[in-house]
Amino acid sequence: MLSLKRATHSIPIVFSTVYDPVGSGYVASLARPGGVITGFTLGEFSMGGKMLEVLKEVVPQVSRVAVILNLQPPHVAMWRAVEAMAQSSGVSLTATDVQDPAEIERAIEAFAREPNGGLIVLPGPITINHREVIIALAARHRLPAAYPFRFFVTKGGLVSYGADPFDQSRQAAAYVDRILKGEKPEDLPIQQPTKFEFVINLKTAKALGVTIPQTLLARADEVIE
Repeated sequence: MLSLKRATHSIPIVFSTVYDPVGSGYVASLARPGGVITGFTLGEFSMGGKMLEVLKEVVPQVSRVAVILNLQPPHVAMWRAVEAMAQSSGVSLTATDVQDPAEIERAIEAFAREPNGGLIVLPGPITINHREVIIALAARHRLPAAYPFRFFVTKGGLVSYGADPFDQSRQAAAYVDRILKGEKPEDLPIQQPTKFEFVINLKTAKALGVTIPQTLLARADEVIE
């Protein structure tokens, strides 16, 4: 994105699924982006705390949680939200900064040596690109895990809570239409997510020996059986 910003000062750019457009230097502010860039951010940083809350509701005995992340601006903000939730729920956290599948495997295997563990997988290119590795390792080590998007759960993850990136992409098309009709990107505020999904995979829960409370099943946007 920064390369695109440097490459043009006249061609409008509409993004979707960017986590921290202000902190990353793409725009001046959410309300008044300025320049030729605008779009839709997934950066609802409180989501990290909500993911921990959901994991504890699904598996109350979890007392240790490894957070799979990249220590970049968006993940630092989400990590702070997880920390705040952990303090009130009696959970000890491990920040697991990973860059590739080998690091992911080493980190999860080391963490899984002690009991009552769980995982939180924060969103980002590394965790998304290597999601099948993470899901397989969680299953191998019988670690309940909370993921950021539905597509983790359709691949075998236990639960997900997060924004709908596909909904944002659809909304971005409307911004493109408005710009083509004469509006300026600098006048179109960055939109934060408004639609969140809570998805549960009952097959994975059964494999882990986890019984999902009926109250959670009733709250879920989707239950995969």
